[in-house]
Amino acid sequence: MEFLLFGLLAVLLVFMIFNTRKRTKQMKAEQEEKATKTVPGAKVLLQGGIYGTIVSYDPEDLDTPALVEIAPGTIIDVHSQAILRVVEPKDAIVDAPADEVVDPTVADESIAPAVETPEETRARLERDADDK
Repeated sequence: MEFLLFGLLAVLLVFMIFNTRKRTKQMKAEQEEKATKTVPGAKVLLQGGIYGTIVSYDPEDLDTPALVEIAPGTIIDVHSQAILRVVEPKDAIVDAPADEVVDPTVADESIAPAVETPEETRARLERDADDK
């Protein structure tokens, strides 16, 4: 009976060791991925829930504060480890294949309309006002 309990204890210890090693490898891979993606110009989410853009970041020296721009002209110093994650854009622009030529004069209803710049919007509204 005692051998059975020691065997069960040994199995639990081995399971615990392998599970801890697996989790450690996974965390190390996540940290390395975060370090490679955290470059100046990347959009990030900070621990406090603030979104910003990296201005300066040193992945080698984590004691050096990172500079994050949270609004145009507003740059704050944060601890390098306060960067929770790099925010990936949800709407990735998919380029048309190179062999497929798109005629801009033909309107295709299946393609979403392009976003207008303010100047294009103003010109379109002036054209519409002149037509009336």
